[in-house]
Amino acid sequence: MDAHRFGAAVCHRRFGKSVCAVNHLQRAAVRCTKPRPRFGYIAPTYTQGKANVWDYLKYYASPIPGHTAHESELRVGYPNGGQVRIFGADNPDSLRGLYFDGVVLDEYGLHQPQVFTEVIRPALADRGGWALFLGTPNGKNQFYDVVQTAKGDPEWFYGEYKASMTGILPQAELDAARAVMTQDEYDQEFECSFEASVKGAIFAREVIAAREDGRITRVPYDPALPVETDWDLGMGDATAIWFSQSLRSREVRLIDYYEATGQGLHHYRDILNRKGYAYSAHWAPHDIQVRELGTGNSRLEAARSLGLHFQISPKVERLEDGIHAGRMLFPRCWFDAEKCAHGLETLQHYRWDFNTRIQEFTHLPVHDWASHGADAFRGLAYRHYTSQRHPEREAAAAVRKAQIDHDPYDRLRRSRAGRGGY
Repeated sequence: MDAHRFGAAVCHRRFGKSVCAVNHLQRAAVRCTKPRPRFGYIAPTYTQGKANVWDYLKYYASPIPGHTAHESELRVGYPNGGQVRIFGADNPDSLRGLYFDGVVLDEYGLHQPQVFTEVIRPALADRGGWALFLGTPNGKNQFYDVVQTAKGDPEWFYGEYKASMTGILPQAELDAARAVMTQDEYDQEFECSFEASVKGAIFAREVIAAREDGRITRVPYDPALPVETDWDLGMGDATAIWFSQSLRSREVRLIDYYEATGQGLHHYRDILNRKGYAYSAHWAPHDIQVRELGTGNSRLEAARSLGLHFQISPKVERLEDGIHAGRMLFPRCWFDAEKCAHGLETLQHYRWDFNTRIQEFTHLPVHDWASHGADAFRGLAYRHYTSQRHPEREAAAAVRKAQIDHDPYDRLRRSRAGRGGY
């Protein structure tokens, strides 16, 4: 890593990456010749950093004469004016306005993805600081993306440390772990596999079946079919949009997916126009009708003023109903492998929350980067699922009811039948 500015290392559980990170940062802080060197260890949360790393940092600093440990700031200072400090990616504001000569981002797959690009990367710019991304696989998320970059760019350092190769854990211990873990769990935790299913993934089987059935492939836009869009509208987070074309009572073609963060409705209007599809409807969740206290206007009205005319998706009273609808629709779905790649990642990583105290999954999904695309897909699925009422039959029944209501003899017959008559 010393010869590279950026690097990524995939490590098996109990490899000792936190100890490596602490010593790598400490050595850099002591050796740095720049004025006031500053280095950071960035955990997914501040609490995790304090619990997992602070004691290591103090312990490995103890042999250095003249060092100081500041408990309130989780910071160690060194005689040359350098420092190593622990931060959490769950509080980006604590990182804003700082500079760094180097950072380690531990368990990067659990970080908020935008924290590095929006906050940390700019903090490295003026002093040419370096960054090392560490983690154990947890599906194909932002850590996976960084690993792919590191593998393909000679300017990056890349290391992969599987338990079967390092010899750090005794074979008897690995055998015992394998005996009580699923193959996916073992491959992910000890063999550094990004292909293993995400633990607790809600649509795992459905995504795997779609791949095995060849339904994740090239799905071109058909100008003869209208395009519908289904949205999950974010406020301070991402807005996700699925683009679909449907053949009645048969397949649903997911031809495109788009997601962005921190953009106004005009941005998404421009994206829709730029794609050049012939749209028949734009579907948004019911909360688009909520009025803002400041302006008194709803986003539905704001969208209409921009030429975006939304229809309201059927309201899902229970989350389980939306998930069930998604599972029911999945076998009819075809996904464009390239244009829907990120949307498929969100479906693959949409997972149940895990209660560590009782060691059980809860009945609520995790709200993270994957939930936006999955929520938009749930809306699409529930809309299709509820539409199986066959509108043409309902229309015919409505006409028949209107005829009956205007026929006094028919009303009489129904009345007598209700009293047990003919």
